Amino acid sequence: MKEFTPVYIPVGVPTFHLESAGDLFERSIKMLRAADPAFAVPDEMLLSVDAMNAYMADLEPDLIVFQDLTFANAAYMSNVMKRFDCPVLLWTLREPVIDGTRLRLNSLTGAYSAANAMRSFGRTDYEYVFGSPEEDAVIRKVDACVKAAKIKKEMQGLRLCTVGEVPQGFDFGTAHEDELKDVFGTELCSVSVEEMIERARSYSDDDCSDYMKRSYDLTSGLDKTPENNLKDHARLYKAYSEYIRENGIGALASRCWPDYFTKFGTPVCAVLSMLNDDGTAAACEADVYGALSMWTGMQLSGAPVFFGDPVSLNEEENTLTFWHCGTAACTLARKDTGAVVGVHPNRKIGPAMDFGCEAFPEATIFRIGREPDGTYRFFILEGEALDKPKQFTGTSIVIKTAAPVREAVEKSVLDGFEPHFVVMKGHHAEALKALARMFGFKAYLYQ
Repeated sequence: MKEFTPVYIPVGVPTFHLESAGDLFERSIKMLRAADPAFAVPDEMLLSVDAMNAYMADLEPDLIVFQDLTFANAAYMSNVMKRFDCPVLLWTLREPVIDGTRLRLNSLTGAYSAANAMRSFGRTDYEYVFGSPEEDAVIRKVDACVKAAKIKKEMQGLRLCTVGEVPQGFDFGTAHEDELKDVFGTELCSVSVEEMIERARSYSDDDCSDYMKRSYDLTSGLDKTPENNLKDHARLYKAYSEYIRENGIGALASRCWPDYFTKFGTPVCAVLSMLNDDGTAAACEADVYGALSMWTGMQLSGAPVFFGDPVSLNEEENTLTFWHCGTAACTLARKDTGAVVGVHPNRKIGPAMDFGCEAFPEATIFRIGREPDGTYRFFILEGEALDKPKQFTGTSIVIKTAAPVREAVEKSVLDGFEPHFVVMKGHHAEALKALARMFGFKAYLYQ
């Protein structure tokens, strides 16, 4: 896939105060290049539609930052709309001087002109920011839009795989191949649980030695797992890993119960944990939109994410606990315990992960969900991950939410969100809101 290309389009007219505009032009370039060195920028301000068209002639932008250096009429944005269909951040500037004399820029009026032109082209997915290049709000907005546009582009090259089908009653995780491609640009492929088991059984102990070593390196207490389950875990780990490499898989949604217990005798929980550590977003219970949410969180945070159910609410601490049977990435484990290996909480067969997650000061809870009419939506809630021990058998993380937790839970239940969520490191609400807008989705921000 072609490299991500953000493009700066600074427009204006020569009848305003060009010294002020030129100063802001240079300061804007400095800020944009700090956000992403790949920004394409013109050699000079674009003070006519013809100059702008000449600059745009050979560009293929993945994000446009359209800036009114001075007032510019609707013809500028109309020409951009005719040429490109990509995310747009509209940026207008604060007046540099208010002294009772000349209006230097009139940039803000240009925002209305440009926005009105976009709406006339049927575009409602653009972002907007007002302010000077050094203002924190402007820097945050540009950063959020760059991150969101990168994810949107990378989704178009993502290959997501399902292993088996969703369990009965978990249809919220089911995705249709054509729809995933049309909406996200993501390719969906599938393989059966039986094929994965057959692959695993075809390997000898020696074939799996590297995967056994990797498992020991990542975990604590793996030696307590019965030998037959330990060997079968290494076989499954190799089967999944090789299938991922052979087929260029970036995210995976795997069926887990009851098949791996009843047909193979060893769970896939620890395998999914280690795949997340290896850089593949891996969700259990065959939740495709959960896997896509995990992948999105990994792109934003640059680290593995937690995937699980909201299971416990504490109003006094303003906390919400997320838990799952034992698939959290080993690198999320508390440092004082490490990634402890245990057994599945219901089936009592291992290996499955069994630890509490480490604390981190900024966290974002996220989910790509569906409305009853089939349209898509985002769940977004920020907070912090607390220093808490394991809450239940399996893997758990305790989040102190920025919003009143009881209100957020009650509202999101009434909003009908799915029961699987992602917890990622960092505060990413701005980027996720921008991404939702770029896709035309509704963002449910609980705050």
